Amino acid sequence: MHSAVLLIEFGSIILGLGLLGRFAARFRLSPIPLYLLAGLAFGEGGLLPLGASEEFVATGAEIGVILLLLMLGLEYSAGDLVTNLKAHYPSGLVDAALNALPGAAAALLLGWGPVAAVVLAGVTWISSSGVIAKVLGDLGRVGNRETPVILSVLVLEDLAMAVYLPIVTALVAGAGLVAGSVTLAIALGAAGLVLFVAVRYGRLISRFVSSDDPEKLLLVVLGLTILVAGVAQQLQVSAAVGAFLVGIALSGEVAEGAHTLLSPLRDLFAAVFFVFFGLHTDPASIPPVLLPALALALVTAATKIATGYWAARRAGISEKGRWRAGGALVARGEFSIVIAGLAVGAGIEPSLGPLATAYVLILVVLGPLTARYTEPLASRWTGRVRERREEAVREPSVVE
Repeated sequence: MHSAVLLIEFGSIILGLGLLGRFAARFRLSPIPLYLLAGLAFGEGGLLPLGASEEFVATGAEIGVILLLLMLGLEYSAGDLVTNLKAHYPSGLVDAALNALPGAAAALLLGWGPVAAVVLAGVTWISSSGVIAKVLGDLGRVGNRETPVILSVLVLEDLAMAVYLPIVTALVAGAGLVAGSVTLAIALGAAGLVLFVAVRYGRLISRFVSSDDPEKLLLVVLGLTILVAGVAQQLQVSAAVGAFLVGIALSGEVAEGAHTLLSPLRDLFAAVFFVFFGLHTDPASIPPVLLPALALALVTAATKIATGYWAARRAGISEKGRWRAGGALVARGEFSIVIAGLAVGAGIEPSLGPLATAYVLILVVLGPLTARYTEPLASRWTGRVRERREEAVREPSVVE
């Protein structure tokens, strides 16, 4: 009986996602906001809560994030990654300064204390790699000139999590200096090892994975990715970082074949991830913290746009590409919820969880919209400013 209910619920979810995707495509919109709203409607406190398929959906959501980052990694080689990181690390520093400080300041103004300030700084700092990867694919911008800049900022953020998450874990648990230092050393060593293997032995990995049989190629690539992501997460390194590094370690025909085979799976499980995010948000917990979450979301949406604009300008991207880069970085998601969950689980601040949830929901809905409309709106505004300046120059001066 339980298995029958699970099949009915999960089948209904997939069917509903397909219909929502068709509806969004008709109006040339990203389906992500609709997926999230569907999750809210059928999650905790929603119209018709689901029960039997919850664990299955949770596993599918984790696979969705992993596949999103794997597919993004397949677009670039290990050499491209190292080059981009060397070229764009100042952008990562600007990103941290502009987007972490508003969260820390908000926590202190609310009287939550220094530990909550460190936590909320991470919530507002880290963009959602999963949401942004999906949006770039939906808008057909993976091959755009500004995309490597966006990717570099995201990778720097994901790699920074290898340092940040152990620190936050130690802070919320009240761990001493020695225990926190050991955790941090393990995380950094694991991240460095994976990156070294990807850069140094990428060709050998591609040769090992390569196969003329699509079935075998699919199984090996998918299995290797999930295995590396799981090991990375076990060592307190982001599973997303592990999946991305597997993607950049594969090159040539292997990368092209894996991209073709995994694209349908990526789309399926990515949609499940966004629904799962909404399923675990109680709508009743949002109204009390909606105003501060909205204010924080607007401030940090502007700072993310500024971050992307500055990073793209530094890379020599055109004006339109700068605005597209800024708009694409606005969405927050999976990392923000993980960070807030650490503090909530430790009982640091009861209001932090609902505020973080409302904040992420606002920006995960706003993010696809800013990615699509920031550049046209900015171009229209700059065009009007330019026209007014030209008109002012053409006006004859008044001679007394």
